[in-house]
Amino acid sequence: MTNDVLDAVEINPVQPPRACLIWLHGLGADGHDFEPLIPELHLVDELGVRVLLPHAPLRPVTINGGMVMRAWYDIRSTQFRNDEDSSGIRQSEQQLLALISKEVANGIPAQRIVLAGFSQGGAMVLHTGLRYPQPLAGILALSCYLPLAESLPREGSGPGLGVPIMMAHGESDPLIPLPLAERSRDRLRALGCLVDWRTYPMPHAVYPQEIRDIRHWLENRLGRAPV
Repeated sequence: MTNDVLDAVEINPVQPPRACLIWLHGLGADGHDFEPLIPELHLVDELGVRVLLPHAPLRPVTINGGMVMRAWYDIRSTQFRNDEDSSGIRQSEQQLLALISKEVANGIPAQRIVLAGFSQGGAMVLHTGLRYPQPLAGILALSCYLPLAESLPREGSGPGLGVPIMMAHGESDPLIPLPLAERSRDRLRALGCLVDWRTYPMPHAVYPQEIRDIRHWLENRLGRAPV
């Protein structure tokens, strides 16, 4: 696996973009998974936001019998934090950093970039954004948990730990239990992170009220042009 820039679905505004939303899908999906949701957020032409929906690399996934699928890292246990795939997480971190660097090189400052993700994608944006050396516009982490949590206190950057975070989770999530997400939230808050925490009456999914809340949160993060 290389650190080349990931292939991605790209949605551009009519005018030159003033901000960027990079949204990572969950295990076994691809960049098209959340493509139908983007028009509901009214960001692209309304706020001049470029949206990137990257495709995770193909890799075997242990809990799925070694089946090869799109995944940001291997999952070896349903306990998630047991025997974490540190190598895979850090490889995907480098690929996500390459996407951010490409946007910065194209004229979008880091403070106008939001990292978003669902499930495994949400875990990746938490891992990467909290370690990023510049302040991003925000981190949107949906139905996920904090991976490699033990290393964050020494690896997290000052700017990264200060980025506004919205975490949202289903109250009846059967795949990533709510208590695991709550422990992740508590760890982040203990490090001084600004976590806007939401729960919804849903399983491992996206809920209509959640979409409205995401839209409002993103408007607050990206609705103003840089000074």
